[in-house]
Amino acid sequence: MLSVVRDTDSLLLPEIGAIVTCKVMSIHQRFAKVQIMFIANRALKNTFRGTIRKEDIRATEKDKVEVYKSFRPGDIVMGKVISLGDVQSNYLLSTAENELGVVVAHSEAGATMVPISWCEMQCPKTHIKEPRKVARVQPEFLQT
Repeated sequence: MLSVVRDTDSLLLPEIGAIVTCKVMSIHQRFAKVQIMFIANRALKNTFRGTIRKEDIRATEKDKVEVYKSFRPGDIVMGKVISLGDVQSNYLLSTAENELGVVVAHSEAGATMVPISWCEMQCPKTHIKEPRKVARVQPEFLQT
């Protein structure tokens, strides 16, 4: 007898409204390129490419947003899918809610930075402050 078993996790795709966890790969003047690694709290076997546009970083004062003051390459970010990607383009993500933004960042000294406000993180070793769009992480997304 022969049977086919499907791996349901490999069929997991980001959908509009989904909360995703991603890693910032590069930043540009108008957007940040990210790699989607989790949907809600489920790890993906294959990552997806995403883009966070400058105007989708914050809900207010969108014209004053500077991408490099919100994210840095290597940051781990929680975002919400606002548009589906296709073969040529990426998923569009937003961090324009208090619960969304940078959740893990590392300083130049290699230490995990600590959030000190909604727009700054601080290195515990050097005490240098760096600008970020900091997420207020909700308890259901914290790993134990």
